[in-house]
Order: sequence, then C-alpha cells, then structure tokens
Amino acid sequence: MFTFLVLVVSTVSAQEVAGNFKKLAWIAGSWKLTNADKGETGREQWTQFSDTAWQGLGVTLNGRDTVSREKLNLIIKNERVYYIADVRGNPEPVWYRLTEISDNGFVCENLEYDFPKRIEYRKQGNKIKATISGDGKFIDYVFKRDR
Repeated sequence: MFTFLVLVVSTVSAQEVAGNFKKLAWIAGSWKLTNADKGETGREQWTQFSDTAWQGLGVTLNGRDTVSREKLNLIIKNERVYYIADVRGNPEPVWYRLTEISDNGFVCENLEYDFPKRIEYRKQGNKIKATISGDGKFIDYVFKRDR
C-alpha cells in the first residue's frame, strides 16, 4: 500500500512539473534589451528545444565587440525545473531551482551561489523584466519583444 501511494504522488508531481513547464511558453522568441549601458546593445533569444528543455542565448555588445555571452537553459530534471546559466568566466554552469511560477513569470534560486542567488523573470505586456539579486544587491534588465 505504501509503495502505491508513493507512485501516485510521483505521478502527480511529474504532471505538475510538466504543466508548470508549459507556462514558460511566453518566453519564446527574441527580446531586445531596452536599458543597456550607453553604447551597448543586448538581447536574449529563447527557443523550445523539446518538451523538457528551452534553450536561451543572452548577448551584450559594445559596437561589434561582445561584452558578455550567456548560454541559458530551462530544463526538467528529476521532476524539477532548473534555470542553468553558463557564463564566460565561471568554471562551470550555475544551476538555479525553480521556486515560483505563474502564467506571467517565474523565480529560480540558488542560495549557495555568490551572485546572483535569485533570478526572476516577469512578463509585462510585450516586455520582460528580468531581475538578478542577492545579498541586498539587484540588477534589472528590461527586454522588449523583438520578434
């Protein structure tokens, strides 16, 4: 009897995770950074790779020079959703666990990482406000749908 209950809970959990993952569909497409530093431009591009993976790419340019480049992923692994940021300068990608989700946004956290500890995306019409934060510091990035 106990084994059956665990199996039912796991199935419901997997269905809930899959349902939550579908709520990320609004992130698809190309987003132009509207609050870049003077002389810089930036964008994020998100594509659904499979039913369990979104791939993103964030690039900031100063003229033709690349200032930063981030490989981003949203994935389901072990019945949880993770945001993975692979940023130049880090020895390996940083994993953030999804802690909140709604139809218009999500929050991912890794309280053991130095900065950021929290990544939040909120859709506001045809814009996204992405905020990275931790230990009293925060940085806002505002993107407008480009296509």
